[in-house]
Amino acid sequence: MTGKKVVWAILAVAAVVVMVLVLRENRLQSIKVRRSIPIEGAVIQRDPDTKKQAPIADVAITASDGVTSATTRSEASGYFKVVLENGVLSDKPVVVNFRHQAYEPLDMNVQTETLGTPDELYIAAMVPIPPKTVAQTNRPEVVVSNIRVRYTLNSRTETNVGSAVRTFQVVNTGNVPCDHKGPCSPDGKWKAASASAELDAGADNTFSNVRASCIAGPCPFTRIDSSGFIHGGRNISVSALDWSDTATFLMEAEVYHTAISSNVRRLYPVIFGRTLNFTLPPTQEGVSLEADVDASPMVFPLGPALNLSWANCTVRTDAEKEKTTVYSCELKPGYRF
Repeated sequence: MTGKKVVWAILAVAAVVVMVLVLRENRLQSIKVRRSIPIEGAVIQRDPDTKKQAPIADVAITASDGVTSATTRSEASGYFKVVLENGVLSDKPVVVNFRHQAYEPLDMNVQTETLGTPDELYIAAMVPIPPKTVAQTNRPEVVVSNIRVRYTLNSRTETNVGSAVRTFQVVNTGNVPCDHKGPCSPDGKWKAASASAELDAGADNTFSNVRASCIAGPCPFTRIDSSGFIHGGRNISVSALDWSDTATFLMEAEVYHTAISSNVRRLYPVIFGRTLNFTLPPTQEGVSLEADVDASPMVFPLGPALNLSWANCTVRTDAEKEKTTVYSCELKPGYRF
């Protein structure tokens, strides 16, 4: 009898061990399968000088774990985020390919065990493809110097061009009981009367600092409605209620003329090696570069196509910096700063 109990005890322990192993394996399998695997980072130009590690836009990016794959392109700031749906976490790394016609191909291995770690960012530094060599000539390089950036800022201005005055009366007879058929005093006891006045500031003008007050008559028994002028504007109005004898009212306002003014601004770009950089506010217009080319002063409008005879320019908008526009221009062969 004792021997049977020992056997049953051993079988029970073995069953528990098997159950624990099965549950552990199921848990590991469930952990291996993830709903998505995000890979986030930035693409920059490889250069020992950190000032020249410019962001690279429009890089074709493909991530694959051998089972699933996903593609995206880098933004103007170099930022990218590619997500592998239903990715599998294993010892096998995810291979991320970066391709751009002006840069050497780059393949990055990312271990899936590290994916999903908070603040895990991946920086892809791509090597630029050297430009094709041009046959040497005896012609010296053209010197580009004294470079300035010129642009226009449009702003809305308001100029005080005068004031406006309007008087009006509310004609009424005091101490007349209200019959509830017309305007009455706030307490409903006395017969009241009302009147109003309006002002128009004219085209491109607005009223500001509008005031209205009772200036003659039984002012304690009057009430002014300011809803028609409290916010200013081109057209304003005022109305008044009087439940005593005739009262006189005055409305005054300052007149402001609204216009768009253009201001020309200039700045000096920052030059690193063969590349110049500068940023402009989001409201800029008419960007051009002023420079001395072989000691001759010239003006080069950039325009939407960023055409420049002595450099190749790119532009991007930094949304995180209130849509600041970032320009970068690299010298063409045959020119130097």
